[in-house]
Order: sequence, then structure tokens, then C-alpha cells
Amino acid sequence: MRPRTASVPRITSLPSLALAGGALAVGVGGLYLAGLVLTGGHIDSGTTVRGVEIGGLSRAEAVRKLERELGAAGARELPVKVGDRTGSIDPERAGLSYDVRETVDRAARTGADPLSVFGGLFRSGGDIEPVVDLDEDKARAALGELAKGLDQKVREGSVAFADGHVQSVAPRTGYALDVNAAVAPLRDSFLDGHAGAATVLPTRETRPKVTADEVRKAVRGFAEPAMSGPVTLTAAGKRFTVGQEALGEHLTMRPDSSGALRPELDAKGLRTEAAVAGPLDDITTTAENAKLRPEGDRAVVAEDATVGRSVGDKALGKAVLPLLTKSGTGRSGEVEVRRTQPEVTRENAAELGLTEKMSSFTVNFEPAEYRTKNIGRAVELINGSVVDPGETWSFNRTVGERTEANGFMDGIIILDDKYQKASGGGVSSVATTLYNALFFAGVKPVEHGAHSFYIERYPEGREATVAWGSLDLRFTNDSGKAIYIQAESTDTSVTVSFLGTRTYDEIKSVTGPRENVTKPEKKVSDDKECVPQTPLEGFDVTVERVFYDDGREVKREPYRTHYTPRDEIVCE
Repeated sequence: MRPRTASVPRITSLPSLALAGGALAVGVGGLYLAGLVLTGGHIDSGTTVRGVEIGGLSRAEAVRKLERELGAAGARELPVKVGDRTGSIDPERAGLSYDVRETVDRAARTGADPLSVFGGLFRSGGDIEPVVDLDEDKARAALGELAKGLDQKVREGSVAFADGHVQSVAPRTGYALDVNAAVAPLRDSFLDGHAGAATVLPTRETRPKVTADEVRKAVRGFAEPAMSGPVTLTAAGKRFTVGQEALGEHLTMRPDSSGALRPELDAKGLRTEAAVAGPLDDITTTAENAKLRPEGDRAVVAEDATVGRSVGDKALGKAVLPLLTKSGTGRSGEVEVRRTQPEVTRENAAELGLTEKMSSFTVNFEPAEYRTKNIGRAVELINGSVVDPGETWSFNRTVGERTEANGFMDGIIILDDKYQKASGGGVSSVATTLYNALFFAGVKPVEHGAHSFYIERYPEGREATVAWGSLDLRFTNDSGKAIYIQAESTDTSVTVSFLGTRTYDEIKSVTGPRENVTKPEKKVSDDKECVPQTPLEGFDVTVERVFYDDGREVKREPYRTHYTPRDEIVCE
């Protein structure tokens, strides 16, 4: 039997292709590992951000470099333009900045997959756009401040006149920065790195209504002819000339709804010019009512009314304006003169109800220069007043402030419960007389006040005083017919009569007893303006106005007055 022999394994050789593949895998793996090492923490070579080279740097190095160099660039102001105006804006105040870390992250962003790793070994980075942070609220606030300086208001074309010459103003378009719409262009400007010309920001445009063509048309068609020479006017036979300087002072040209310039003449202002005021004042007369006076119980016409003559502002403007575009003799014209009719005439007095004496009252006083002048002036202003039915008459409105300019002088008045000197002293005599006239005429008192202490020449409880700005004497004509106030004075008396139609047959006054009587004091004064004063007790008194008709009492109206004591004042 033959012995067995052990079997020996056969060694088969590997194909050459397999061997090559294994070697390649080992090489690629090594290259991948090397790529991870070389590119994992650094930025691709050749990478720049706004011209700043950061290729090959680590992230931390790139951040530091960009903060240093981009930060300086980002701090520069941004040039901008609004309409045709230029300015600049501070990026920091506008909430604009570079996000350096995010920019570096973007530049270094490389994946771990083989393609990204292998690409990182052989590519260069190129230029990377920086990441911009924008705080829109700050941007709007900064743009709003910018608008205050760069917005341009629309300017209308206009034509004016000065010293007899024409002045024209060219129109200009208005621009207003559109703050909300300007945020994006502002960011883009910052992102672009301030390169090039100023950034044009969006605006809202307002065009003038009055165009340059309209200005030229107004100058040629009206303004230049208007200032070419004076105009000559005639009023009530009086001829006068108004120069272009005076005309120009009161001429304007205003745009209508279509933007056309239309001339306007301030006739009221023109009337104040000496060349116009003088001639017109010469021909102007005031209509005068017929003057009435009581004759027994009747009201009679003492003097006929006169018709007035005047030139109204409207008539003056109507005469002047058409002449301004004419030349030569065409610049002459007639001004309409209006006749003004009096309210009361001999013919209509009875129709107005001015037929009888309703009341009349007289106050006597000691003669003094200030009394004669002040009482006479107040009477002059009151005499002839016509109070229509339902109208309220006012002493202060009719007489005016008692000043030197109004014809009054200093006299004695009661102020702070003592006699003092002041303008218009003595006028209370007229107020008291008029108050009694209205009292007995039966009309309705609206406002009146007595003196603070009693004055012996007046009826107690039935007297009045006035003070400009604080106390008036007013009544309402409730008689149903017109009332004519006749006032006259002498050096020692003043009389006021109400003429009209009596509503009651008779009106009487009943004075009650003095009540709450108080004694005066004695005072000594060394004041240089001191006025001596005699003592008189203070008291309360009630006066009743009693109305009678057909012989019987119709009604009573009580009026209560309080008087303070009149202290004795001795001047040293």
C-alpha cells in the first residue's frame, strides 16, 4: 500500500489591476486626510473681501484683519443726493455695519465630503461680498434727519412789485426724501463700499403750479405795463395822479386754480396813500341825520338832514385796475362817487316813531374847566344817536376811551373810594343824566353802576358812573320804535332827552328810606396828589320805577344801591 502525501496549498498571483487599485485607494485616502488637515481651519488662498486679502488665514486671523481694515472703511460717511442737493450720512448713526464673523464664516465654509476637501487643495477663493447688518429703525431716523437739511420745498413762480419795478421769481420743483424707500439704496451704497458718485435717494417730487412760462406771460401781459407809468383819476370833478410806486405797493399777482397769475389790487391799502387819501378826503362828506329837539311834549325837526358823499374801496379798485394795462391817455379814468343817505330825515322822522318826548333830565354842577371840556365832549359824541328797536346802546362804545387824543383832559374822579385826578373826570355827570333819561323813558337798563359813595348833586339811588374797560352804561330799546338821543350842555349843566314814542303814559320814581347807615372816618394824607374830601355817611337805598298807563299803575321795578361812607380826607 502506497503512503499518502500531504496536500500543499496553491498560491495564486493577484491580478495587476487589483494591485493598482489598492495603491490608489491608499493614495486618495492619504490625500483626503491631508486635505482635511490643510483646509479644515483655513480660508482658501486668494480669498478677498472688499479688496482685503484673507486667503490662507485662519478664521480668527481673518476676523481680526477684517475688523481692522473693513471697520475703517465702514466708518466713512456715505455721499448721497436728494433732488439736486448733496449731503452725507454717518453709517454708524444709520445702523449700518459689517458682520465680520458671518463674512468669514461664509468665506471659510467648506464641506467634509471628498469633493469639497479635494477642491480646497487646488482652488483659490476669489472675492467674497461682506455681510451687512442693518438696523432699519436707526436708518429711518438718520434719513429723517438728513431730509431736514436736504428736502427742498417747492417754490412757485411769482411776480411782485417794489419801488415801481417788476420782480419775478422763477419756479422750482420741490423734493421730499422718501425715507422708507431710501433704506434699501442706503444699504446698497454701504455694501458697495462708498465707491463712485453720491447715491441718489428716492424722493417724492412736487412740481410748481405756476410755471416759468406763466411767469413770463404775466410779466409781459400785465406787470410791465402796470409799472410803465402813473394813472390819472377823477372823482367828483377832482383830478389826481397816482404814481407807479404807490400802485406797486398795493398790487399782487396770485395764481388761480389753473396756475395762471391774476392781478389783485388792495384798494383799501391804496386809499391810504397820500396821493389818493388827500383828494378823496376832500370830496368825502358824512351824511348827517336831521337834528331833533323837544318842543313841549313833541319831537320836532330843528335842522334838516344832509346827504353824504363817499368813494368806496370797491369803486376805487374798479376804476384803477383796468387802466394798468393801457398806455398814454388810456391810463385815465373816472371813480364812481356814491351818495350816502342819512338815517333820519324830516320826511321819515314820523315813520320811525320819532314824534314825541319820552323823557328829559338835567344835572347841574359847579363850573370847572375840566367839567366843561369833558362833559361837552361826551355830549358832542352822544348827541344825535339813533337807537333802533331792539338795539342795545352803549356809553363806552359811543363816547370811546376818555383820552387826550379823544378830546378829554384830566379831572377829578372817584377811585378806590376817594377823589383822584384822571383823564375824563366829570363824565359821570353825563352818565347820570343819561341814566335818568332812560329811567323815565321806560326802556330796559342792561348795565349800570352807581358811584362807590354818594354825591349830593345826584338823586340818590338813581345815578351812574362809567369806567373804560370795566363799567359801562347800556340800555336796550324795547319801545318798539326808534329813539333819538338829544344831548346838550353848558358850563354848569347837562341835559339829555329821549325822543321817540312813549310806551307808558307816565313813569315815576319812588325813593325809599336810607338803611344800614354807616359813619365815615377821618384820614390824613401827605400824598402830593391828595384831594381834600368832606365826610358823608354810607347807606343802602331802594328806588322803585313805577309805570302808569291810563291813569293806573302797571308795574314796579326796584333798584337797590349800596353806598360806602365817604371818609373825610385832610391833605397836609
